[in-house]
Amino acid sequence: MTDRPLTPAAKRVLEVASDLFYNRGIGGVGMELIAAEAGVTKKTVYDRFGSKEALVLAYLRGRDERWRGYLTGRLEQVGGPRERILATFDALGDWLRTESARGCSMVNALAELPDQAHPGHQAAADQKAWIRELYAGLAAEAGVEDPGKLADQLLIIHEGAVVAFSVANKADAAATARETAEILLAR
Repeated sequence: MTDRPLTPAAKRVLEVASDLFYNRGIGGVGMELIAAEAGVTKKTVYDRFGSKEALVLAYLRGRDERWRGYLTGRLEQVGGPRERILATFDALGDWLRTESARGCSMVNALAELPDQAHPGHQAAADQKAWIRELYAGLAAEAGVEDPGKLADQLLIIHEGAVVAFSVANKADAAATARETAEILLAR
């Protein structure tokens, strides 16, 4: 895929592919299905994206961009670093209810793309590294003695909430994660 703006057909392909990849799984969706659902030829899909690998990467980057924008937008509305740490869990709960009923697209992608050389695997891993660094930065701003350790703990709580929500059907998983983060911050 190039960095040029997407044509209307390419936007439709990406929207359809994103929906299919998220709801049916990356491995369960072929280029023929994407083309048919988008109302274009398979040639159009390949002309614009080059490969399924590139289309998967575009899908994951799009989801990541939306999540980062959503989360940072929510954090801009909150005061100090401790409050922003807790607000990440509020935002996560809202995101899970509205955008991620099937769980985290990045975790799902990592499960389907175990080859670390796959660009999609790297995009998903980068997203997890970003959230960990966000926590580390907020922990440092809050004056925590070991911001890296707290960042690791918060990341584990965050990811655990995502899995509990989608796999164990715990609708309040993000709220429970927030309560756990409050305990860590009170130490």
